[in-house]
Amino acid sequence: MKAFCRDCFWTGEQAVRRCPACASPRIVAHQELGQLAIAHLDCDAFYASVEKRDRPELRDVPVIVGGGKRGVVTTCCYIARIKGVRSAMPMFKALKACPEATVIKPDFAKYRFESKRILGMVAALTPLVQNLSLDEAWMDLSGTERLHGAPPAITLARLQARIEAETGLTVSIGLAVNKFLAKVASELDKPRGFSVIGHEAQAFLAGRPVRILPGVGPAMVASLEKAGYRTVGDLARTDVKALVERWGAHGLRLSELAHGRDYRAVNPNEARKGISCETTFNDDLTRVADLEDRLAPLCERVARQARDGAVAGRVVTLKLRTTDFRIVTRRRTLPVATQTAKTLFQVGRELLAREATGRPWRLIGIGVADLIDAELVSGDFFAGAERKALASERSVDAIRARFGAGAVTSGRSLRARTAQDED
Repeated sequence: MKAFCRDCFWTGEQAVRRCPACASPRIVAHQELGQLAIAHLDCDAFYASVEKRDRPELRDVPVIVGGGKRGVVTTCCYIARIKGVRSAMPMFKALKACPEATVIKPDFAKYRFESKRILGMVAALTPLVQNLSLDEAWMDLSGTERLHGAPPAITLARLQARIEAETGLTVSIGLAVNKFLAKVASELDKPRGFSVIGHEAQAFLAGRPVRILPGVGPAMVASLEKAGYRTVGDLARTDVKALVERWGAHGLRLSELAHGRDYRAVNPNEARKGISCETTFNDDLTRVADLEDRLAPLCERVARQARDGAVAGRVVTLKLRTTDFRIVTRRRTLPVATQTAKTLFQVGRELLAREATGRPWRLIGIGVADLIDAELVSGDFFAGAERKALASERSVDAIRARFGAGAVTSGRSLRARTAQDED
């Protein structure tokens, strides 16, 4: 198989402009199409797409998911992206670029529900699924051809069509020989894309900027460019010894990626590094009580995600941002890992008390790190107050699952929500 149609799933040995069976132009063609099995699935503008699906009147309108005049863009639809809006952009800049946009506050309970639907369909195809976030995952479909009666490429195209038909949401697929290339491929033809990278990987990567490589953030980009490495091809042409001498093990990794090599397996058991939530205030906050009111619902959200993911965290991290955008973080290692909002809030407010000494703050966040499987936590995790808190919060989870997210609300969360609404 060298080509197939994404609409009727016709397969052929030669690339064609239109499908000979249904005349569709949505043809995927590649010499190695029948041999590749590593894929990356990425939901298209996920949060914004969920909101547009639920509010059809917004279909042709630029939509930004975020909140507050001093907040940031969580995500945005493709219409807003054409106008220059980007994720993590300050809201005032986003609205300056696209003043006609409709701004919607995020509804993470709704997004988690849709994520479970989509990733459930993915998990039905192969046990080798590695979730990266709510809206993306790697898959290894090696050896599944007999099970599904089709090569991985066709199985993935059918999955893509099923997700759109059953959820009203679209995804893009990248198919390649390894995880790195599959993720790069999934970004090539969004939305509703299906792209393949095979033996041509090194030539394809050569002209791309170094920021395309995983682990290369703004600081590393600046370091590489200062050293004369602006493109992936620049790295590929450099002797690996020179890169190792300058950047150590990371230099070796850069060389491997520049040649299109990535030996990491799709690992369903690879732990998430952490879970965190944060909020930016519309007006700077100084009073400890006000900061605690904003901290409490964040603790509830992080704890709920931990319980949903059956993980617990050994380290609690508090994040604050000053009015001049300086970030302050404080960490504490717990005697036993937690997945309760009660423990997160107790530790978070103790860390906050040391910093909230009268200066104004524009952002607060809370997170847990050093995650482990909740089932592996030692028995004392369930002793005393922690055990009672966990039982109580699981009861609240059950009530919300049955009657809706707003069925149970704490006083602090209600005050925080009211303050945000007033903003």
